[in-house]
Amino acid sequence: MERLRFGTYLAPNILPLYKTVAEGVGRRLGIRTELQVETSYETCVEDVNDVCFVCSLAYIMFERAGIVPAEPVAAPVLTGKRYRGEPIYYSDVVVRHDSPARRFLDLRGSSWAYNEPMSHSGYGITRCHLVEIGETDGFFGRVVESGFHEESLRMVLDREVDASAIDSQVLSVVMRDDPSMRSSLRVIESLGPSTIQPIAVSRRLSSRLRRRIRNAVIDLGRDGGERAGMQAGMVERFVGVHPSSYDDIRRMVRDCEKAGFMELR
Repeated sequence: MERLRFGTYLAPNILPLYKTVAEGVGRRLGIRTELQVETSYETCVEDVNDVCFVCSLAYIMFERAGIVPAEPVAAPVLTGKRYRGEPIYYSDVVVRHDSPARRFLDLRGSSWAYNEPMSHSGYGITRCHLVEIGETDGFFGRVVESGFHEESLRMVLDREVDASAIDSQVLSVVMRDDPSMRSSLRVIESLGPSTIQPIAVSRRLSSRLRRRIRNAVIDLGRDGGERAGMQAGMVERFVGVHPSSYDDIRRMVRDCEKAGFMELR
């Protein structure tokens, strides 16, 4: 194989990590790699990329539609005690520092931003949480799509919306790179944990090559350059995952479907 094409559908501020993975896998396999920043899940459906950094909700929703071009092979373990050394993450519900809200239920009637509807951390788990607490009849006063988690944060800070659920990895990177955020925002609740987004490999590739890619990802971090790239994304290491690793996401989607609550409102 002449080259491997990697594609990312995830948060832009984690891009250094995705570059590290693509370059590290290429070195280990002796294959040229390239990384594409994707703006639409159409390329995922069309199986354009050989390796994808993709949201778990998108993976599950495509699977439910009979579209399974790729399979999860590995996922990151994030740095910090809250992650327990497992491939999990949270959705941190953030408000401005001067907001009167102290818990999620205080947000009834408030305005809410989500990044995009194929995001588990910004959309899917919020929808499921509303089902779990029996608040599916117009809990929020207004719901808007921002496009990205970082844009949702800007909207909260600029008082365009009251709150949002942010991928805990994204939020940690934002707060590390801009410490002033810690005094500007408050986390009032954390939803999860959920199995973190997978690195998925196209089923077009041979089973042998898929295994080699998986093993190469898990091996990352052995040299200083790779460690720096992983630390940029708050990643301690990578571990193997399988389709069944995302049964928690499947359950949440089924619960929302049973409740007739597939659209956040």
